Formats: sequence, structure tokens, C-alpha cells
Amino acid sequence: MQSFSNMQYCTVLLLLCSFFAFLHDASAAQQASGQQHAELNRAGVCYGTFADNLPSPQEAVSLIQNLQANRIRLYGPDFNVLQALKNTSIEVVLGVPNYQLQSIASGQDKANQWIQNNVQNFPDINFRYIVVGNGVPTQDQHSIEYREFLLTAMKNIQNAVSSCGLQNKIKVSTALDHSVILKQIHPPSNAEFDDKYFIGDIIQLLKNNNAPFLVNIHPYYSYAFNKPEIPLELNKDSQASGDIRLRYAYFRSPSVLVKDGQLGYKNAFDAMVDAVYSALEKADASSLDVVVSETGWPTAGGPQATAYNARLYNNNLIKRIKSKGTPKRPKKPVETYIYNLFDENQRSEMERHWGIFEANKQANYPITFAS
Repeated sequence: MQSFSNMQYCTVLLLLCSFFAFLHDASAAQQASGQQHAELNRAGVCYGTFADNLPSPQEAVSLIQNLQANRIRLYGPDFNVLQALKNTSIEVVLGVPNYQLQSIASGQDKANQWIQNNVQNFPDINFRYIVVGNGVPTQDQHSIEYREFLLTAMKNIQNAVSSCGLQNKIKVSTALDHSVILKQIHPPSNAEFDDKYFIGDIIQLLKNNNAPFLVNIHPYYSYAFNKPEIPLELNKDSQASGDIRLRYAYFRSPSVLVKDGQLGYKNAFDAMVDAVYSALEKADASSLDVVVSETGWPTAGGPQATAYNARLYNNNLIKRIKSKGTPKRPKKPVETYIYNLFDENQRSEMERHWGIFEANKQANYPITFAS
């Protein structure tokens, strides 16, 4: 009887060990799955606030969490928004607004104070990038006045980030407009930076600090304004019916529409990103990662600006960047930020209808950022 009891005890012990091993493996698998989910969910959302009728920051953050977006881009520091983001898992891309560039470029102390006020004072926020200026190299009169301050402001912010030991956690960059900084952009392999801007100095700063190259890319504008990256010839040459340029713009072409040597493109987004990669290679900066800091599709205000098309573009984009890169960099999926969280009623007619949500929090179309 005693011998049977010992045998029974050993059996139970073995079963318990097996059970706990199973739980450990299941937990490890779940954790790995969660890490994989985080890695695959490369789409974030831009949270623009150029409006006078938006929901509270707390409501906005709740909407972002419901979308399962784990990254957001803010165009400038807002105390209430930053407060709402504390102790969330959302990674934050924080902008230095263009109008602050002159002040920050005027002295290192100004940059130090900016980082203290807007970054160090919020240790419970996971900051990813500081984006110094948005679309500054441009002919637009609203931005051209800031051009001379951009590089110095970037350097001062970089110094401030480094001085508080955050240089390996938070990268400093600037967001440039694809349509402005590139010339000879079609086909993508022909692209190079326009030498009338000081892109070379910016690139060198990014290389020195292992920071990404941020670029705003808008296939919608390329389509609407008949720009060369979505060639008019696509509609003339194709045997298929319908608007082939539109299909190329919002990821609906099943076949290659643009050939560039050995590479083929089914959508404009890939071609426009690869144009940036080509320009970086010519600038001896092939090591830099490209981050699309802004892209999207409007629901009103221009040709083919509908909720249906915006849903197609943004949902197809999220699927596209989950696990695959571009034809030129197929193993490097592109981190991307969708513009915009809300419609912004203080922008021009063509710029105000890019929101996933209306100001009353009603969704303009269904979308999820989950992988």
C-alpha cells in the first residue's frame, strides 16, 4: 500500500510539472505573439488640432486606443494632450512647431528648456521622435521664413536630448514634403534631392545620430493634381476600363502598372517611398530608414475625395505595411502615420476633411490599426 502511494505521489508530481511547463510555454507564446503584434502594427495616426470644435484630449486618446493604434504624431506640445497620454502604451512622435524654430535656434538654453518642459516633465510618456519643423523647405510663404532656422534648431534639440541621456531612446528629425524636396521623381530610380534646399546638411545630422528620414507622402495630391509620380499615361495605355490612376493611388491594382528597371510597382505609395530611398542612396545616406510621417486620403473637398476612397486607401495601407517593404527594400516595412485623427475645421477646404473621425467623434468610415 505504501509503495502504491509513493508511485501515486510521483505520478501526481510529474503531472503537476508538466502542467506548469505547459503554462510557461503558453505564456511565452502569448508574449511572443504580443511582441510580434507590436512589431507588425507599424501604422500610427496623426493627431492634428487645427480646429475649434474637437473632443477633449481624454476622449481623443480613448478613440486612438479603440482604433488599436499604438503610435501617434503630435504637431506640437499641448499640455492637456500630453497629460492624457501619460501611462498609456502609445508611442508619441512630438513636433516642434515651425513658429518655434527661430526661438530654439537662438540659443541652446531655449532648446534645453523646451525639452525640459515637454519631454522630461512627462516621464510617463513613451516618446519616440522629436520632429523639428514640418515641411519647412518649401516655396510656401508661410514656411519659407523658417528655413534658415531649421538646421540650427535641429542641432540644439539634438544637444538637449543628448544632454539628458535620452539620445538612444528618442531620435531627432524633421518632416519634409516629398513633393518639394525631390526632383526627377519618376521613375523612382531617377529621384534625387533638389539642391536648392539644404537637405545634405540635414542628412548628415541624421546620419551622425542614427535618426530616421521623415517624409510626408500624399498619393492623393499626386492623383488630384496630375503629378508625374502617377502618370497620366496609365489611363491612356491600359486596356482595362475605369480610372487606372486612381487604382494605382489607393492600392487597388492587382498587377504591376509602373516598371522601373527590374522593379515593378502596383501602387504609388511604394514608388514614392522608393524615390526617397533612391535619392538617399545618391546622397550617400542609404543607411537611413525612411519613416512616412504623414499620408492619408480626404473624404471631401476635392476630386475622388470620398469616405469610400479614404477607407480603401487607409485600410489597404495598413495591410500593405504590416510585413512587407517596398520593391526596393522588400524586407524593410515602412513605419507610417495616417493623417488625420479628426477633421480640422480651421484648414482650407481641401485640407479639412482628412479625419478618420468627425469632430463629434462619429467615424467617417470603418478602420482598424490592429495587425
